[in-house]
Amino acid sequence: MSVIGHRDTIVVGGGVAGCTAGLYAKRYNLDVVVWDKVGPGGLTATATHIENYPGFPEGITGPELAQRVYQQAQNHGVPIELIEATGVEADDDEWLLHTTKGDYLATAIIITAGAHPRSLDVPGEAQLRGAGVSYCATCDGFFFREQTVAVIGGGDTALEEALYLSKLAAKVYLIHRRDELRGQPYLQRRVFDQENIELIWDTVVTEVIGDQQVEALGLQNKKTGEQRRLDLDGVFVSIGYKASTAWLGDLLELDDGFIVADQYMRTSQPGIFAAGDIRNTPLRQIATAVGDASIAAYAAYQYVSQREG
Repeated sequence: MSVIGHRDTIVVGGGVAGCTAGLYAKRYNLDVVVWDKVGPGGLTATATHIENYPGFPEGITGPELAQRVYQQAQNHGVPIELIEATGVEADDDEWLLHTTKGDYLATAIIITAGAHPRSLDVPGEAQLRGAGVSYCATCDGFFFREQTVAVIGGGDTALEEALYLSKLAAKVYLIHRRDELRGQPYLQRRVFDQENIELIWDTVVTEVIGDQQVEALGLQNKKTGEQRRLDLDGVFVSIGYKASTAWLGDLLELDDGFIVADQYMRTSQPGIFAAGDIRNTPLRQIATAVGDASIAAYAAYQYVSQREG
């Protein structure tokens, strides 16, 4: 395909980070556009209720917050288009983006395509997502005060989620498919010392059970084959995240699939920036995504200005 457009800055990803990056880029008077392959909102739009984002003392639903950020970007003149980026390569001193609608040139690219929690892929999980099935304890743990929950996983994030939930829930089951945890030793010690956390070893989830709300898990011991039902109120899946970076090939330096970026959100390639859940960040929250995006837009503005100057 021939090149059908050029922008100072193209933002790939239309979630909260992408819309924020577009908003800040527009305020820096950049010729910017935001792309998303399925429509704005990102992972935020899937959250049932958000209580830890500043400025909303009574909380706000994920779809409403996503819509507000999207509308704010549009109100400032940020074009948001339904386009899927499929690849990117250098073109002299600019970047050529391949998409499902043609090729575009950009001086700078801000990648905010996000990441998604890995799923268990068992019956009942998708149907009860947001109704007892969660992928973020800091987002949803509040709703399970004095209740019984399970965390699935054995890495650092799973241990941190279990410890966080142990301060809220009456009982926390930590279910791991192996007979030893993969998390750091200091986290393991804290988990073992926490009285209301119970380890279930060598076990996988076979089913999430419930009608309108999670009621139980179907479990199977990998060594004995024994199957049983575990009654509880919620389950937190913590088996890792998968970044949306496949379309980039080997263009950028990655860390376990996530884009490596510095404090200015600069990647291993000049003129390409990353913000939000897609980068190798220690915390994946809406607040951190917004902060990343504002920094990335500032860095892109500096880059474009230097090139033009």
